[in-house]
Amino acid sequence: MEEFVLKWSQAKDEESLLDEIMSLYGQDILQLVYSYVKDPVVAEDLTQEIFIKCYKALPAYNQQSNVRTWLWRIAINHCKDYWKSWYFRKVSPADRQQDWTSTDNVEEAVIQHDEDRQLAAAVMELPVQYREVIYLHYFQEMKLQEISEITGIKLGTVKTRMRQAKRMLKTYLEESTDGR
Repeated sequence: MEEFVLKWSQAKDEESLLDEIMSLYGQDILQLVYSYVKDPVVAEDLTQEIFIKCYKALPAYNQQSNVRTWLWRIAINHCKDYWKSWYFRKVSPADRQQDWTSTDNVEEAVIQHDEDRQLAAAVMELPVQYREVIYLHYFQEMKLQEISEITGIKLGTVKTRMRQAKRMLKTYLEESTDGR
């Protein structure tokens, strides 16, 4: 990461710098955006828009925060702007789910896939302020303090939202397993 900051400060070619940012963080940003919009096509479009914003903002980057924090802040703000937009309120399609699996054994893979799908569905059912902290903490492995910095929310509020989100997830998952 320190090498990247050094390259950043010495870079004259913003396009190659953006390519490096996209290769380092592109998939993470796409997953973050998907957690907000629940639509893979819209998530890809918004991710492209985020990197365009990043490119335009490169000259203004002051290196007070690390690149990841700066980029996440742009992405989160862009997602929030999208929610406020006319397009989201009038045109946005129904929810879709992402499949996550990482095992080789077929039986385990089927069970893992089902559990992952249930968990993903439960996370997607959370109100956005709770989904945001769960996603950033568990899927992006960010510390609560970092989530606070990226979202601009007080640390105490982040902790409260995390507790409430866990409680909601527990309730949702218990109800879904009882209804089988």
